[in-house]
Amino acid sequence: MRKQTGLGAWLPYALVRGVFWVLGRLPDRLGLALAESLFRILDLLVPRLRRIALRNLELAEPTLNLEARQRRVTEVYRSLARLIWVIARISCKSFDYVSNYLRIENMQYVEEALAKERGLLFATGHLGAWELSALAFGRLVQPMDVVARPLDNAYLDKWVTSLREQTGNRVLRKSGTLREIMRALGENRAVGMLLDHNVISQDLCFVDFFGIETSASTVFAKIAARSGAAVVPGFAVWDAAERRYVLRFEEPIGITRDAQRDTQAVHSAIERVIRRNPEQWLWIHRRFKTRPPGEAPLYD
Repeated sequence: MRKQTGLGAWLPYALVRGVFWVLGRLPDRLGLALAESLFRILDLLVPRLRRIALRNLELAEPTLNLEARQRRVTEVYRSLARLIWVIARISCKSFDYVSNYLRIENMQYVEEALAKERGLLFATGHLGAWELSALAFGRLVQPMDVVARPLDNAYLDKWVTSLREQTGNRVLRKSGTLREIMRALGENRAVGMLLDHNVISQDLCFVDFFGIETSASTVFAKIAARSGAAVVPGFAVWDAAERRYVLRFEEPIGITRDAQRDTQAVHSAIERVIRRNPEQWLWIHRRFKTRPPGEAPLYD
């Protein structure tokens, strides 16, 4: 797709940069309150996102009543506001302050994986502070590679890429990156991939995710099998008691070289973490859009 440029792309870019500038310079409580207010406005202006989230919750957690689902969606917006505020605040001050907003738990899984010198694959998703987790890892542990789809807006894409690389990380474009990923793993680097989005590709398979047949790509599992890299789930979730995020690494996933089975294992691990922190997952995404052949759509 051709990049969006010109005034129509520059205006939203300028708006986002302006919001980040303000959020980053306000005191913590005021900045977070403003971020939450902005996401409440987004909720009102784009009601389609709440409808998608309510439908996802109806499918994934059918025992929740409508009132509970509505509360859950409101919490999701608060979680997103917190993420944007924290990144704005740290990027304004310095990433040397990242440990004030995030700590790492179960680091032994990372150290054991890197000691084998076959590279490390992080299996993660849009939960908690997914953008902050990569930035923090680059500052507190070592620079890593992150796989990301380029944004359509050329100005936003350039700025977001520079932000993602602030702590020494490298951004690998989502298309045509297999060679770069394999090279990074061969250099014993860590590579992070978001795996919880709807998938339409030739490497498609269906896995059980929240009791629903859900599309997934087998590429991650095939990379793990081919490279011999360790697969470690990792998620930065908000801890209300500590008032900061905890980047918690889960026990490594054993790779069997059966792409379907390994893809299921990865998504089961992601589901377990989401169930522990359901208010921090991106329910506003149409995760169950792609259906098995012949099955009716799950969304209007």
